[in-house]
Parts: sequence; C-alpha cells; structure tokens
Amino acid sequence: MERFEPDARLTRNATLIANIGLCQLRLVDDSRWTWLTLIPQRPDISEIFELTPLDQTMLTFETNLVASSLKSVTQCTKINVAAIGNIVRQLHVHVVARNEGDANWPGPIWGYGEAVPYEEVVRKRLADTILKALST
Repeated sequence: MERFEPDARLTRNATLIANIGLCQLRLVDDSRWTWLTLIPQRPDISEIFELTPLDQTMLTFETNLVASSLKSVTQCTKINVAAIGNIVRQLHVHVVARNEGDANWPGPIWGYGEAVPYEEVVRKRLADTILKALST
C-alpha cells in the first residue's frame, strides 16, 4: 500500500489540529478568516468520486462535523465548503467561517490580498478550541 503524504502546499502554512479519521484537519495560518482544511489521507486521489463509497461517506461525515464545530466556535454568519483543487490537485476540502464585513465579503477568499498570520498564542488557542468542539 502506498504511503500517504500531504502536498507540501497544504501543510506549509497550516497547523495540524488532528487526524480525525479519514482526514487530517489543519488550521490555515491566515487570521482574516477562520479557515480549516480537511485532507483525506489517501494517496493519489484528486476527486471525491475517486474515493471508495465508505471513504466518501466518511469525508461527508467529517466535513459536516468540522463545519458544525466551526460554526459553533466562531458564531459566524456563513460556512463555506469547497473542494476545488485547481492548483493543488491532491483532494482537500476547505471549510471557512465567513462573516458580513470580513475581508472580501461576500466574494471568495482565494487570491484576495495578503495572508495575515496568527500570533502563536492565538493560533494555538484557536486550534485547541476547535479540537475541543469536535469532541463534544
């Protein structure tokens, strides 16, 4: 069986929060939005339909779990979920908390402005809060 390695572009500016089953859950280091990425731990997969039916079910379950937890933690206006992958082909799902008036609202977050990294203590606290919300 081939070993899973996440694409370096998905890990470079993202903190691993947990391996939650099928996916790695990462917090993207851009404080303009609370932005999480789910990366299914399956090598050579770029599309959801390439996953086995069981993995598709797990991805849906984990996406919903993360989205619900993120909404609870942030009290945001809207949760955006996307599996685009035009630049980074390895399958990954973005789960982003959006609020009216946030950077580029209501437009997309991709390619908008420059990332604003979290302060270390804030990033750690947010990651811990999200992890706690996932387990309740």
